[in-house]
Amino acid sequence: ANILIVNDNFGCGSSREHAPQALMRWGIRLIVGESFAEIFFGNCLALGIPCLTASKKEITQLQHLIEKTPKQIWEFRLNDLSISNQQANIKLNIEKGAHRMLDTGKWDATSQLLDEEESIKNTVRNLPYLNNFKVPN
Repeated sequence: ANILIVNDNFGCGSSREHAPQALMRWGIRLIVGESFAEIFFGNCLALGIPCLTASKKEITQLQHLIEKTPKQIWEFRLNDLSISNQQANIKLNIEKGAHRMLDTGKWDATSQLLDEEESIKNTVRNLPYLNNFKVPN
């Protein structure tokens, strides 16, 4: 399986990058739960692992459906924010900024910085406090 269905405050105590890295190496590509610890959520996002939420009732329903038919295929749609199969369609939630990052593929901050090197250098050249408070002409 590559989807992990969890309960409340998942990832609490897992503030290092190792927890999401281990899940990613194990094959997990999506985590759906009631809520996530903030640092864990950020570390998952940095790896491109979506962490989406649903209500306790919906998570319980999803867990029961999976227990009943564990080999059933589930489809996740980021644009629709839903997970579904032939029996159920469950709406999911994610913060707008995180959704935009995953949707555009711009969750990798290091690559974005490297891609914008010239723009960053230009910004640095134009910041007075980094240039002895001299304003460029």
